[in-house]
Amino acid sequence: MREIAHWSAIVSLIALIFVCLLWEVWLAPLRPGGSLMMLKALPLLLPLFGILRGKVYTYQWTALLVLAYFIEGIVRAWSERGPGQLLALVEVVLAVLLLASCVLYVRLSRPSVTSSAT
Repeated sequence: MREIAHWSAIVSLIALIFVCLLWEVWLAPLRPGGSLMMLKALPLLLPLFGILRGKVYTYQWTALLVLAYFIEGIVRAWSERGPGQLLALVEVVLAVLLLASCVLYVRLSRPSVTSSAT
């Protein structure tokens, strides 16, 4: 199960990076020709190598980072129409998947505590 959470986090993180870039550069940019909103993908590059290596600490702070993308997706899904709204919903789904994967991975990585009866 830990391995599934690991791969789910990897796939959702990389997909979220690509969705953010494609959204703001090509698919439905705020301004024709793209906008500086594409820079919102940069913070997602910070945890990439830690997630790939399975570092628990990276999973912990990535779970906090991805909340910003979840909130942005909710706001833009509510306020935009057309392709932008669909992309915002995709961002929400990927953010939730990444958050759930991070939480599950951290939870499964904790050393199990066994109580000894004396």
